[in-house]
Amino acid sequence: MEIIFQIPYISGKYFTTTPYFSFIMENNVPIHLQEIVFGSSDSRISKKISQLEKEGKLRKLAPRLYTGNLEDEAEKIIRRNLFSVLGRLYPGAILSHRSALELMPTSTGQIFLTYKYTKKVKLPGLTIRFLEGSGAIEGDNQIANGLYASQKERALLENFQPSRKPGPDSKTLTIPEIEERLEQIIRVNGEATLNKTRDKAKNISEMLDMPEEFKKLNTIISALLVTHPSKVLKSPVATARAFGIPYDPSRYELFTELYQELNQFEFRMIADQNSSNTSFKNFAFFESYFSNYIEGTRFEIDQAKEIIETQKPIPTRNEDSHDILGTYQLVSNRKEMSIIPQTADELLDILKYRHKVLLSARQDKKPGEFKDKNNIAGQTSFVDMNLVKGTLIKSFEFYNSLKHPFARAAYMMFVISEVHPFLDGNARIARIMMNAEFVNQKQSKILIPTVYREDYILTLRKLTRDREPEAYIRMLSKVHEFSADISGDSMEEMQMFLENSNAFLEPEEGNLKF
Repeated sequence: MEIIFQIPYISGKYFTTTPYFSFIMENNVPIHLQEIVFGSSDSRISKKISQLEKEGKLRKLAPRLYTGNLEDEAEKIIRRNLFSVLGRLYPGAILSHRSALELMPTSTGQIFLTYKYTKKVKLPGLTIRFLEGSGAIEGDNQIANGLYASQKERALLENFQPSRKPGPDSKTLTIPEIEERLEQIIRVNGEATLNKTRDKAKNISEMLDMPEEFKKLNTIISALLVTHPSKVLKSPVATARAFGIPYDPSRYELFTELYQELNQFEFRMIADQNSSNTSFKNFAFFESYFSNYIEGTRFEIDQAKEIIETQKPIPTRNEDSHDILGTYQLVSNRKEMSIIPQTADELLDILKYRHKVLLSARQDKKPGEFKDKNNIAGQTSFVDMNLVKGTLIKSFEFYNSLKHPFARAAYMMFVISEVHPFLDGNARIARIMMNAEFVNQKQSKILIPTVYREDYILTLRKLTRDREPEAYIRMLSKVHEFSADISGDSMEEMQMFLENSNAFLEPEEGNLKF
């Protein structure tokens, strides 16, 4: 550290000297204004610190540790400066075991360091657990001046050592937690990377005499790579991987939150007024029109009517016309729309069939097949193509336990939107799957008009990014009430009702009249 010593000079400025005592330390900040000040064996520095402490400009946090921050709690100050404090007070220490993987104290304030002795030291809000062991080896990471962290492979081995304490007081993660970290390596970077991790861990185990730890690690990796019986695995995510149906755990957590929120509400049963074939098909026309319009397949209303009435595409817009026809073919068929999945395998089959009908004219979008490359919309990355099947199968557990048609519809629509299982047409398929839940129970379907597009998209996005399902549920419940009033055997009257409700306006042009 460069130390600056205040000495009057001819110019009235200061000059630097090394190594000498400082009133001003790093970054030219006076010592009493620094958040962390370390004690020193230099009597002059020690004397100055004592003087500032008596003057109330410094306060002591712990032995050899002071602060010029007189406002914040000691625990917060130490947490903010944790790595620099550990590196300065215990040079050569290694953040190890679970701490090397989590890079933060446990919920009970435990942090684990491999050092030259075994000991327990208390700091405000923190318990440092020193474990005697080997110092840093090649590949370990220096994370602060004087402080290292075990490289990933070493840390994995350390986490297979026996621990007498449970939970957050344990120096090791649980076996399911380790399994999930290993599964994540495959999910993000592939099997070859996990094999490299195993090879590197083997070399480290020989260097640090950890054969038993490597044996345990190797057993789990072998199970994940399906070269060992999967019964050795404990984590649901890892087990699913071993059985060939890996899923996206973060999406599953999101589906869990939506499921739990849906169970907090009472929903109305709203019988479908469009009981006749004519009124059912009238509603289906506007349903297919709006569902395509908000996704960018836009026609004038009279053009869309002509496409449906003649069952012929507009020559200059063949694919777009077939999108309208495909959507209408599905949503106007009461028998087809009454079909809902009874098993996870049926869910996959129904999705593929409906997608094949919907995008029959877009062969480049592989109608009826799950995506073979990943899709992104704005800042949202959808479920990885290799995890689509497993995530849909896993999501079915919650769907199957929901009973109210609105709850099932809201859940199903969000799952399909979030997984995005196809290259194109995902939002339209999601709304078709949603409305099938209502038709199955003879309930009013939901129509998302153009003017309501932003409300619909923003609450979906809020649920995805902020994990706040309540706004999404309120939005869908509100538009469900609106949609229940769209009925009648006269398409003209139905259109007039929608026009009077501002349904055809762009979101910036007005609001939906309920």
